[in-house]
Amino acid sequence: MLAYQHAYHAGNFADVHKHLTLHIATQLLLRKESAITYVDTHAGRGSYPLAAQETRKLMEYRSGILPVWLARSALSEQDTWLSEWLGRLASAQPEADLSVYPGSPWWLATSLRKQDRLSLFELHPGEHRHLEDQTHAANTRHVHGDGMSGLRRMLPVATPRLAVLIDPSYERKEEYQEVADLVAFVAQKARHAIVLVWYPLLPAGRHHQLLESLRDQGIKKLWRSELKRGQPQESHGMYGSGMLVLNPPWGLGEALTEAMQHLTPLLGSASEHFSDWWVGE
Repeated sequence: MLAYQHAYHAGNFADVHKHLTLHIATQLLLRKESAITYVDTHAGRGSYPLAAQETRKLMEYRSGILPVWLARSALSEQDTWLSEWLGRLASAQPEADLSVYPGSPWWLATSLRKQDRLSLFELHPGEHRHLEDQTHAANTRHVHGDGMSGLRRMLPVATPRLAVLIDPSYERKEEYQEVADLVAFVAQKARHAIVLVWYPLLPAGRHHQLLESLRDQGIKKLWRSELKRGQPQESHGMYGSGMLVLNPPWGLGEALTEAMQHLTPLLGSASEHFSDWWVGE
């Protein structure tokens, strides 16, 4: 949807969940030398100043990244994935304080090696202009267009490995089925592709359509992680964040579970995390 701008929600608990998962997955992929093509289908901006007018309107980062950031000194004493992720977040800050929250293009671009490639798709013209201004990594292309159809046109890719992040706004209920169909298409065209899908947990429960459609289409090797900040009957908005990973890198489940054990208590007493295989192992 062209009306959606992620700046209003930058740094919220769902961003933390999504980007921590993305960080761990990419770092596990980098253990092998073979080249990777990364695709971000809904890139948004490269980074979000927390003092920007849009971000300050809702200030969702105050109950998302901020309490995690404030605990970084204690976390740094532990050799964990969460402390490593926070170290990367610190490297994105112009000064010592938390003033910028980087979007998925930054997390991907700063992981690129010379043999890797990154395609960033963004349909919103204003967001795309920000993206071009903020992301200048080598081997990166910016595409002003629909990332879901763009990904279909890209397949198969020239590199031995493919990693995709799909995280639309889901402002249209049809997007749940469209995402499921896209994942099935990628699984058919690139059997070993790693696909990370973010989805919101809302009282309407439409994410079940996404999950059940993938199961019905026979897609296997799907690993699921959900972070909840309450129960659906207690909220009129998003009460949780989900990540679904097709062909997860070896060790992702264990690594993210460990990281979430340190993260979840920082987000409040009502927060809880679980993960499991959605369709087969």
